[in-house]
Amino acid sequence: MKQHLYTLRFKLMILFAITIMIPVLLIGFVIPYYYQTMITEEKQVLTEGTLKAMARNIETYLDDLERITLMPFWNEDVMNALKFKATKQYDTANDYIKLLTDRALNETLPLMLQNTRKDILGTLLIPTDGTVYVNDTKEFARPISDFSYQQQDWYKQAFAADGNVAFISAHKRDYLMFAEEKQVFSVARLIKDPDSKRALAVIMADADTNILNTIVSDISFDVSSIVVIQDNNSQLLYSSEPISTAALNGIGDSQEFVDVKGKDYAKVTESISQAEWKITVLLSAEETASKVRWLYTVAFLFLGIGLLVTFVLFLYLSRNIVNPFKQMILVMRKVRQGNLEARFNTKGRDEIALLGEALNQMIIQLNEMINREFRTDLAKRNAEYRALQSQIQPHFLYNILNGWIGLNRAGERAVLEKAILALSGMLRYSLEYNDWSSIEEEFLFLQRYGELQQLRFDDRLSIQMSYDPELRSFRLPKLLLQPLLENTIIHGCEPANHECTVTISASRTHENGVACIQISISDNGIGFVSDKQSPSITNGVGLQNVRERLLLAYGKDNARFDIQSTVGVGTTSTITISLMPTSDAFQTDNNQSDPETT
Repeated sequence: MKQHLYTLRFKLMILFAITIMIPVLLIGFVIPYYYQTMITEEKQVLTEGTLKAMARNIETYLDDLERITLMPFWNEDVMNALKFKATKQYDTANDYIKLLTDRALNETLPLMLQNTRKDILGTLLIPTDGTVYVNDTKEFARPISDFSYQQQDWYKQAFAADGNVAFISAHKRDYLMFAEEKQVFSVARLIKDPDSKRALAVIMADADTNILNTIVSDISFDVSSIVVIQDNNSQLLYSSEPISTAALNGIGDSQEFVDVKGKDYAKVTESISQAEWKITVLLSAEETASKVRWLYTVAFLFLGIGLLVTFVLFLYLSRNIVNPFKQMILVMRKVRQGNLEARFNTKGRDEIALLGEALNQMIIQLNEMINREFRTDLAKRNAEYRALQSQIQPHFLYNILNGWIGLNRAGERAVLEKAILALSGMLRYSLEYNDWSSIEEEFLFLQRYGELQQLRFDDRLSIQMSYDPELRSFRLPKLLLQPLLENTIIHGCEPANHECTVTISASRTHENGVACIQISISDNGIGFVSDKQSPSITNGVGLQNVRERLLLAYGKDNARFDIQSTVGVGTTSTITISLMPTSDAFQTDNNQSDPETT
């Protein structure tokens, strides 16, 4: 796992995460949040602006009502009539004075209070003497007799305002007969004598609460909403939908949301300063949240699609980048295993293709250099090998000719003739232009050589040979074993005074779990002590030749030559050759001369 942390794909993935995924994720979260905040703020501003417009419309309407309460001040006859009423001399006055007073209050004032707005239901004038004058849209509306007007809250509010307008909360018109049974709100004022400041009367104008519904209905919001208007005592004047007392109380607290019928509503409030009323819009929090959720859903949808497309492109591009490097690594492994014919398939003209072409060129040059060096080394080894082989033949002939001289001196001409025939067969084998032979052929040559030597020793020398039939085709350098047999006969058997036996064998064995071929030549001759005491034996031309030829043929790690000797017991020469798994040493084709192929 740790190794994958250093791969090019992992580094590209980290780069992808840092440069693309993290910024995209941040954008995917930040942009919706930004738009949510912006939309919320804009909605807040628009709602507040709408409320201000609504409040101005209500204030305009209240101004109209307020102007109605000022109508008596604009007519001198009306004011004089009210002043006369306030003196409580009306009952004792003459008929003319009463006529003028009644005409001013029953005819002139109604004409002045005439209003084309249908939502202003009527006015009520109550002089201080207790009489009541009604001007109403209902023609038959009359004041209720014996009604205690002076004890009503709106009457007291008008007096408390002391000439200023008093805004009366929603109430029923229970002080009139035959009036429309509607919920109304009113504007009341105490009319005072401008000169003496004495109270003359209370005038009140009633307005239908439906006018508030008309004003509110002209305004719409993009979510479900409830418009609530409250007076200066937080009492309900108007609500576009039924609302509970608990919800009304929630409008005045500090909580951000108001619970209406189990649903949360965000509140936006604006004051109507003229009447000290408060208008509040409750906006559905659930619908607002759903719009924001839609924004997040769309954002995450685009984010997911964008990341998916980007990831697919990343996989495609990273594969196009990483796969060529994997192919290069595979080519390098093949080259390391010895396959110098492996090549990287280049595509395009980018940097990776140029790198692949450079790798191919390097392999070509490496192959040429190896071939050049190998041919040079092979030629050198073949030259050395043939030089060593050439050393054997003169040395061998020298020893044989010395033996023939002895036979000639002894007059054994028949034996000498037989020896010459044996030698001719041996020479034909040794002069063949082959550097390699098989165990079977080498043992046949040793047999002939032994027969040639036995002509000299008669019964004093016997030679026994055996080899594993499976090893008959195993290849050896030609004439590798002859110097060992010759050395055994000359230095081990010839000086001995007893009958000597030479044993030659080839068999399979194992050393350290590796299959080997072991060739052994042993005798029961005189033996020797060590190299220092017998340098001519162990360091002679023949044995040194055998060592060098083994080294050239198999390498120092795959072949070993040992000599063990005991004085009076005999000597054993052993050649051990490792069998490689892919060895072709059992091939019978002896025309190949390359030692490395074994």
